[in-house]
Amino acid sequence: MPILRFTVSPSLCVRAICVVALFVAADAPTAACAAQRNEPFAASATVLINRPANRFVPVEAIGAGIDGHERGDCARMFSPPNIRLMRSAGLGPLTYRLRTELAGEAWHWNPRGSWSDPSHQCGYWTSDASSLPTINLSYGYRLPRRGNTIDQANNDGYSRLTDGDDDTYWKSNPYLDENFDNGAKTAHPQWIVVDLGTPKPVNCIRILWADPYAEEYQVEYWSGNDPMHLHPDQKDEWRVFAQGLVRQGRGGESLVTLSPTPVQVRFVRLVATRSSHTSMLASNDPRDRAGFAIRELGIGSIESAGSFCDEVRHRPDHRGQTVIYVSSTDPWHRAVDIDYNTEQPGLDFILQSDLTNKLPVLLPVGVLYDTPDNAAAEVRYLLQRGYRLEGIELGEEPDGQWMSPEDYATLYVGLARRLRKLGGTLKLGGPSLQNFAAQLLTWPDNEGNRSWMNRFLRRLKDEGSALDFFSFEYYPFDDICSPSSPQLLEIPGRLEAMLSSLRADGVPSDIPWFLTEYGYSVFGGRAEVDMEGALFQGDVVGTFLSAGGAKSYLYGYEPDDVANEIGCSWGNLMMLQVKQTSPRVARLSTYHSSRLITQKWMQPTNDSHEIFRVMVERDGSAAPAVTAYAVHRPDGKWALLVLNKDPTRSVQLNVQFKRFESQLSTSFVGEVRVSQFSRDQYHWRDNGQNSRATRSLPAAESSQPAAQFYCLPPYSLNVLCGTIPDN
Repeated sequence: MPILRFTVSPSLCVRAICVVALFVAADAPTAACAAQRNEPFAASATVLINRPANRFVPVEAIGAGIDGHERGDCARMFSPPNIRLMRSAGLGPLTYRLRTELAGEAWHWNPRGSWSDPSHQCGYWTSDASSLPTINLSYGYRLPRRGNTIDQANNDGYSRLTDGDDDTYWKSNPYLDENFDNGAKTAHPQWIVVDLGTPKPVNCIRILWADPYAEEYQVEYWSGNDPMHLHPDQKDEWRVFAQGLVRQGRGGESLVTLSPTPVQVRFVRLVATRSSHTSMLASNDPRDRAGFAIRELGIGSIESAGSFCDEVRHRPDHRGQTVIYVSSTDPWHRAVDIDYNTEQPGLDFILQSDLTNKLPVLLPVGVLYDTPDNAAAEVRYLLQRGYRLEGIELGEEPDGQWMSPEDYATLYVGLARRLRKLGGTLKLGGPSLQNFAAQLLTWPDNEGNRSWMNRFLRRLKDEGSALDFFSFEYYPFDDICSPSSPQLLEIPGRLEAMLSSLRADGVPSDIPWFLTEYGYSVFGGRAEVDMEGALFQGDVVGTFLSAGGAKSYLYGYEPDDVANEIGCSWGNLMMLQVKQTSPRVARLSTYHSSRLITQKWMQPTNDSHEIFRVMVERDGSAAPAVTAYAVHRPDGKWALLVLNKDPTRSVQLNVQFKRFESQLSTSFVGEVRVSQFSRDQYHWRDNGQNSRATRSLPAAESSQPAAQFYCLPPYSLNVLCGTIPDN
């Protein structure tokens, strides 16, 4: 990602400075710091004012996302009073998130449309691009040819490969078939991974094929512990069983001996490479003959008596069946498959509401579980209605749904070619990557390349396509139950490591980078609604913008309530809390931190701000408990955002401004405006499902003469605003 540099032109006058800070102060304690129960510690923050790291307009760069929710929630969440309260947080641009894509469902973005098989109300759906009634709600449809046991939404579906029903079947996405007109230049092998839970004796596989079946396939086992969550130093690999290669598959029921004796394995993979292109349906639709289909799958060994011992649990429910992962799923479905349990707010409802702040909106189209026709119809609909679009995000989290980079690239390229014909200025991008550690990895290709993003970009280049913007997500802490204070220290480093890895993988530096979702964890917990949530937001926004990021979108914009997803604490990704039994909406920590960032650290204007890097030290070394981010505002002031992430000790912070080439530094002069948000303003009562904020006040405001040290309370976000002499 680029680091944008601009020369600060000298001026003869005193330069006004505004500082937003969450920090710890230095040497001799002030009276406020001295009053703290624990002895404060000293730190220094040096703002390097030569070269801005980035330039941005706050009202366009710091936004939020809205998503699909449970049945009935949209009407409750998006009431006019709630929308006014949401907007009062000061967040600017909006992104619309697509929960149906994470659930493995086809999205009827417009309830009106047509089926490819209208007489039976089934097949491939295309929503109407020209209907007049306003779309207030939309729904996803469960896929009866589903392959994955696990999904990234409600996670309440199941695979048809191991449901125990020979009349149901999984089928791969037909748009990945080499004979389908999707622009692909090469065939796309499709795979199934079976997780037996623990190592089991395996030397046989039972496959009940549907049509189209695989004429050529091979069966492999994983040599290590977990092929679905890879690590950089992992040396494990897929190994073909001794007799695992089948070149003349004939469909029907196949019982294939894989090796003379059983091998103790946990993960088994079937890779289908050549399709029969047959169909069990009396249909002229080429999609019915594209890809691969299997009714039921069993894996195990042949017992001494000659019978097959199946280690797979065949059950039509998520929790009971053996876990299955697949490379793709056919988006074919029926009218009866509508999922009323999850609703997406209607496109017209959102785009005509005040939530947009009259700014362009980043919108998605379904790709992984949808059709190009339906996606193209959505974009035509949006363009015909004149909605302002920041861009179109193609799909959501393909990496987290185990899609290979080559498969996703093929779907992306095929759809992008169609969409670019609809509007010459339309910006297309993605992939909305899930959070990852160190590097985003996948199984190696023939060249040994394990980088998901690098391979995706290479395939785009081979197909003559490109990203107009790059998008990713940041949820660093899966373990919401661990102590939060040590985790807070990791936030900037983890995000910087992700950004560095993506640059190394070849993500272009000359396109905008969007952080389309960020939150403390994908799971609900106390840290998200207590002071940690506010501290997290300050670090993420400061780090991302300092690294050259274009737009960041907070996840959890809508009023919601606490949940207990892991079993250790109650919380949620939300800045506003509302109970089902009460209309009262409570402001939570991230509401107040959003206002501090957008109203105090930055000016809420359409003018450009510059952000500068800040070195924070304690006793001559880096001080991870204190992070700071400085902006030069259009009003001529400087603003420093400093976080004190120590839960018990105040910080005495010394603030200096310095040029790289100079040994001289300067500090604030005159009056300094101080804004502080800490436990003095906010207290969260952890009380199960009745958890709530018992104290929720905005940041404290004060003006004081410039001083050598500024006292920052424990667990606090602080903004300092003042002036410095121009050297």
